[in-house]
Amino acid sequence: AQLDRNVQIHPEVRMDAFVKVEAGAQIAARVWLEAGVFVGADVQIGAGTHVYPGAKIYSGCRIGERCVVHAGAVIGADGFGFAEENGKYLKIPQIGGVLIGNDVEIGANTCIDRGVLTDTILADGVKIDNLVQIGHNVQIGAHTVIAGQTGIAGSTRIGSHCRIGGQVGITGHVEIADNCVIAGQSAITHSLRSP
Repeated sequence: AQLDRNVQIHPEVRMDAFVKVEAGAQIAARVWLEAGVFVGADVQIGAGTHVYPGAKIYSGCRIGERCVVHAGAVIGADGFGFAEENGKYLKIPQIGGVLIGNDVEIGANTCIDRGVLTDTILADGVKIDNLVQIGHNVQIGAHTVIAGQTGIAGSTRIGSHCRIGGQVGITGHVEIADNCVIAGQSAITHSLRSP
């Protein structure tokens, strides 16, 4: 493992080969970082979290306790934010982070984008399948489950205890109430105000 200066790593942390931890990161007790994990600057990882091989956690992201991050997941990459000017697209800086609660599971090769100004948020107990895309500034309520290949566009708010099937597409800037059930391959183009 390669550790930058000023990292705070509990003595009970397990780090396998080729782990990289950047400056200011804080890693709590019983965390297991498997081979090839990248932990960016000022990342916080709570006690008992397990990060599988090759997962990448960008700077400034925070992960709670007892979480599972499967192989190849990317947490905190830039959101898809561009402004058109004179026929070209200019990048909008993405300076928020990702805040993940306790007991969250994130599937393999899932991507969770950082917020533009504020954080993308996954509340306690959220379960995310493989190959899910979560856009910038999305908020997902506690104990919601989302199946594989679902795509959630930016600034969408999803309530607690929702069940979202595979290959669901959710447009940006909509709200989904608590306890909604969305069948696989549905397209959500407007807010769902009641379950």
